[in-house]
Amino acid sequence: MLMLFFRTIFVYFIVFVTMRIMGKREIGKLSVFDLVISIMIAEIAVFVLEDMNKSLMDGILPMFTLVGVQLIIAYLSLKNEKIRRLFEGKSSLIIENGKLNREEMRRQRYNLDDLLLQLRQSKVMDVANVEFAILEPSGKLTVVEKKESAAAPAEGKSLFRYEGLPLPLIMDGKVQDENLEKLGKTRFWLKSELQLQGIKEFKDVFFCTFDHRGKWFVDRRR
Repeated sequence: MLMLFFRTIFVYFIVFVTMRIMGKREIGKLSVFDLVISIMIAEIAVFVLEDMNKSLMDGILPMFTLVGVQLIIAYLSLKNEKIRRLFEGKSSLIIENGKLNREEMRRQRYNLDDLLLQLRQSKVMDVANVEFAILEPSGKLTVVEKKESAAAPAEGKSLFRYEGLPLPLIMDGKVQDENLEKLGKTRFWLKSELQLQGIKEFKDVFFCTFDHRGKWFVDRRR
């Protein structure tokens, strides 16, 4: 019993250290990849505690191997958007401009009960008040409510006005053609706008967004 007690304490600190090494993002948000790693580490810890005849190294080595894999993937994800999308997934618009995106809901196997539940968790009781609802890769629903208009509405018109979300046009130095198409713009237009800000090449930009008011956010590569 005393040996089991000390093994439990030791394994606890090993798991604690591995989770700390994996970073704070593991605590706040678990992607599918992160969740798999965390479950495997937990299973290995239980395996070591259940079988007292097993060496602690039989558990410690696989744990740190998994941590190593996670750190390598996390580093590659910082450098490459395709790898990031592969392991972490992509956000999905469940409600866009106040309308349910049923096709996306089917693709994500996301039903109305799921939507209503997560809206209530965000303290939104009426779907009619939602402008955008974004299902994040972690499964969390980000909700953007409609802005109430200060002016009195004309008869038959809504009290709310739509405000589009800022669209990322460049990420990691790569042009997001899909978002350019949503704006009805081309790469030539984007390059011309960036040149007005003294930027010659797309690769010189780390992150760039454009919103409904024509406001730019540009972060240059350092």
